[in-house]
Amino acid sequence: MWRTTVMRRHETLEPDAAAHLPDPYPPSVDASEVQSIDDGVGPLFHRRYSTHIRDAKIGAEELMRKVKRDPNAAAPTTFARFQRVLGDGELLDTGDEYVVRMPGPWDGPVRVISQTPRSFRLATLDGHLEAGQIEFRASGSEQGDDDDGTVDFVIESWARSADRFSNLLYHRVGMAKEVQLHMWISFLEGVAKLSGGSIDDGIEIDTRRIDSFGSP
Repeated sequence: MWRTTVMRRHETLEPDAAAHLPDPYPPSVDASEVQSIDDGVGPLFHRRYSTHIRDAKIGAEELMRKVKRDPNAAAPTTFARFQRVLGDGELLDTGDEYVVRMPGPWDGPVRVISQTPRSFRLATLDGHLEAGQIEFRASGSEQGDDDDGTVDFVIESWARSADRFSNLLYHRVGMAKEVQLHMWISFLEGVAKLSGGSIDDGIEIDTRRIDSFGSP
């Protein structure tokens, strides 16, 4: 997992979960059909992977449209591939379901629970190693609108381990945590390439751990 992209990692222990909870599910989501953080085991992890892209040839909205058209255009497909198993529109849309295929016991079924022109949010489903949500979002001016060729892209997750074995791999041993980190860093590198620009000043990884949500 050696890489040349500059990474700055920060992890802090937070005493209160209130500031680190995801938004409530949209009314259209049946909470019994997804794995919420209340269904998980162990600490709550609020993680934010972010980067600033310079010299982008497209704006934030068009970049997100490309990602929605084919998440594998940004994903590290030799390591992880998005397979749509429900939904057949040109673009990723609310209600679609995917399985993120990875080597070993890492496959992750998810459902799209919301989306905007510049973002989409996924909830984990039964069989995923995590219980929670993850959001992908882009921001920046659009081409032709005094655009300066800069786009910010963020992947933000709120999750607990789905079961005790997953908690062992993620929190205790740290193996799944590192696999996840390098997967999303690779995704951000792919997003920058998709934009026609390049990562400016590395990638920030901010992790907030809330042990009060469960046994560490």
